[in-house]
Amino acid sequence: MWNNKTNIVLIGMPAVGKSTVGILLAKKIGFDFLDTDIIIQTSEGTTLSRIIDKTGVTEFLKTEEKYCLSINGTNKVIATGGSVVYSRKAMAHLGKNGRIIYLETDLKPLKKRLSALDSRGVIRGPGQNIDSLYFERVPLYRQFADITIACNGLTPDQVLTKISRNLTIA
Repeated sequence: MWNNKTNIVLIGMPAVGKSTVGILLAKKIGFDFLDTDIIIQTSEGTTLSRIIDKTGVTEFLKTEEKYCLSINGTNKVIATGGSVVYSRKAMAHLGKNGRIIYLETDLKPLKKRLSALDSRGVIRGPGQNIDSLYFERVPLYRQFADITIACNGLTPDQVLTKISRNLTIA
């Protein structure tokens, strides 16, 4: 059962719809909406891809962790960057006051939506493609999730309905 004085944290691969669904969910339940990617970009004054290009993957992950650790309070829907699961510390912090929901999708539809990895600021190792990134991250998403929502072939409104049912939100 969901306690409406906690946060809802959305995790999952880039382009799965965390921000879109997060905005809809926040509006439905009257919570604030936070997007950690936007927090980072606004605070750093540049895009994720430029931050990654300038600082490198390891430093970007430290930056992402720092901003996630700065999120406090309750009654927030938080859409995270896809790489947040690389930080156990950030995930523990986000999970302390929140229910973590993994928006799960299969690789094939994800590949159709996620073509420009570099311009989106997707963290990955040298030469790593979407397939290997997917298979690296999925176990982490599953590990940290309180709830998993299968999103294949669903509209954002349909995903919202599934989340609402899982959290027993009217």
